[in-house]
Parts: sequence; structure tokens; C-alpha cells
Amino acid sequence: MNTFSFKSVFAASIFLAGTAGCFAQDILVNSLKLNASDKSKENFKFTEVINLGTTSVKSQGSSGTCWSYSTNSFLESEMIRLGKQPVELSQIYSARNVYVEKGINYVRMHGAITLGDGGALHDVINMYKKYGTVPREVYTGLNYGTDKNKFAEMSSLIEGVLAAVVKNPNGELTPNWQKAYSAVIDSYLGKVPDNFTYKGKSYTPQSFAKEVVGINPDEYVEMSSFTNAPYYQKTTMMVPDNWSLDQVYNVKLNDMTDVIDNALKKGYTVAWATDVSEKSFSWKNGVAYVATKKFDDMTAEEKADMFNGPKAEPEITPEMRQAAFDNYTTTDDHGMHIIGLAKDQTGKEYYIVKNSWGETNDYKGFLFVTKNFVKYKTTALLVNKGGIPAEIAKKLGV
Repeated sequence: MNTFSFKSVFAASIFLAGTAGCFAQDILVNSLKLNASDKSKENFKFTEVINLGTTSVKSQGSSGTCWSYSTNSFLESEMIRLGKQPVELSQIYSARNVYVEKGINYVRMHGAITLGDGGALHDVINMYKKYGTVPREVYTGLNYGTDKNKFAEMSSLIEGVLAAVVKNPNGELTPNWQKAYSAVIDSYLGKVPDNFTYKGKSYTPQSFAKEVVGINPDEYVEMSSFTNAPYYQKTTMMVPDNWSLDQVYNVKLNDMTDVIDNALKKGYTVAWATDVSEKSFSWKNGVAYVATKKFDDMTAEEKADMFNGPKAEPEITPEMRQAAFDNYTTTDDHGMHIIGLAKDQTGKEYYIVKNSWGETNDYKGFLFVTKNFVKYKTTALLVNKGGIPAEIAKKLGV
């Protein structure tokens, strides 16, 4: 698949600070608009095999916070699995705390690490563990009259603050820079409440996480698959948005889909980080697969027919996957939420995936993604360790 022109723009943009996260997100969505066929929905006949349910589809607006939307949706489904009444959690509360921690890390690294809106699946778990969580209704992040996220101006300002701090004009950092930095964020997103009332009871973010959401953040495992690191050990996830330098478990290629399949069968959903900037990913049609030909080698008829019914796919190998990661044709550009399994009319299996771009596609915010696409384009998975097959869990020591 030849998506070099967009990939070059995107690979460059994710390394930039400030407004890059917002612009990269908008570039990404706009780049997918032409990936569609006229009669896709009538030519795909999907039958649900598993649908574990989820809360309503949201829109992340003009912000690069997909990682927070997808992983908070995942936590909401974990509440469903635990038999709780799910609460729609504040995605921007998680993101706000990441902005703070990312800024601290940025200064400690003398500016030599990623800024912007981007993040990783583990960021939500890490922030939940440190800061707790709040309902979406308590902290929307819409603090200046907008009805959707629009973060470019804020991102530009916080970049400027941090650039000034890194220059260290006093020759020694004051204890006040973190207060100034947090104040800029809070002026756009709103001040985090120390206490709030939910259904007639008072909570702190930490007590709400413990008493209402009720998950254990230590139960969650993040994994990926690379050939340049030992299998079944932890390795640092070498993607720009891994600002915290967290490590993930390295598993074999087929282990990824084995984990997802086992998790779904046992009632666990999966948070999914992936590349979606391929020509064979159609947001409009709600279908993603791996094409057997590069887009530039297709005829006009083949291009027009890309999403008009099931298509053949190549075998995905570890070497093919690693090459795509190493040459930037796989980048960490989006996070979504796998909630189920379906089959098309030929019997091929697809994962049912919830997105955070609103209900603007053929399936009202959901997609059907082939297992081969997941094997090829996944950058990370996050799952409750109870969903991992026993033999893989044993190898990982979890």
C-alpha cells in the first residue's frame, strides 16, 4: 500500500509540539474522506457473533485525544462486565492530567520529547491510578463556549509556556512554573473539582474511581508485537506518543488476535491503538482490511470497488508487520475500542470497533475490521489480564 505522501506529512507532524496533535488529527480524518465506495453497505452482510455492548459513541472533535476516548470507553465497558451501571467518564479529565504530567516530563527531558495532544492507551490507566476519575458531566473540558473540543489555541499556548521554562532564563527553575502551566490548561479546560456530587453523594475523583467505577488499574496489560525485541518480555514502545516511555509486553503476531478472541469470548472488550491511514481503511463505509495490491497499482475500477463487498487479503507475516513499523507506513495515529466479533457473508471474521469521530459513517460510529488488518496495523492492545489465554498469560508472567 502506497500512502507515502500522507505518511510523510503525518510522520513529520507527530514529532512537532503544540498544535501538531490537533492538526494531525484533522489531517488524518480529512485524508480518509475519499476512502469509500458507493454501494458498500448493501454489499457487505455482517452477522454479529459477539457484541459486548458499550456506552454511546462520542466525538473527540478537533483534538488528538482518541487514546483517552477509546480507553475511557473501554473502562465504561469494564463496568458493564462487572455488572455495574456504566458511567460515561470524562475523557478530558484523563487528557488534562496527561497534559500536566507530559509538561513535567518535557521539562525534565529539556524539551527532547513529544508534546501535543497525542497519548497512549496506558496513559488513561496511569492517570486513573494517580488521579482517579470523574463523570463526563462533571468535567467536559468545554470551558469557553464551544460544544466540541477545539484545542489548537491551548496547545500553542502551553507549548510557549514550556519553551520558556526549558530556556531557564533565571538560571534555576522556580517552583511556580508548574502552577503557571496548569493555570493555562485550566483556563481552557476548566479547573478540576476537588469534590463533586453524583447521584446525591459527594465524591473526590479518587473516591469516585474506587467506589463507583471500581476497577483495579493493576489488572490491565498492554502488549504489541515486534521482531526486534524478545518475545514474552517487556519492551519500550518506540512510538512518538509514548511520552512516558512505558513498556509493553512483546507477543507473537498471532498472539494478538488470539488474545482479542479469547477476551471477547470471556466477556472482556479490548482497547486498540492502530494505524488507520491506509487506503483500505474506510471510515465512511465502516470497513477496514488489507489490500492485496498497492493503491497506485490498482485500476480505476478496482479503486472504486475497494469497499463494495468482501475482498481477498494477503497473509500477514511478522517481517511484513515489522517493516511497515520501521518505514513509517505503520504509525501510532489512532485509538479505538474493540467490542465484538462479526462475520461477513463469506464467513470471514471482523472485529466490531467503536470509534470516537461521532456517528458520521454508515454504521453510526462503528466499524468492521478484519483480523489481518489488526495483525498488520496494531501498535498496541490493552486488555484485562483475565481475558488473556492461560498459555500466553503464563509466558508473560501475569
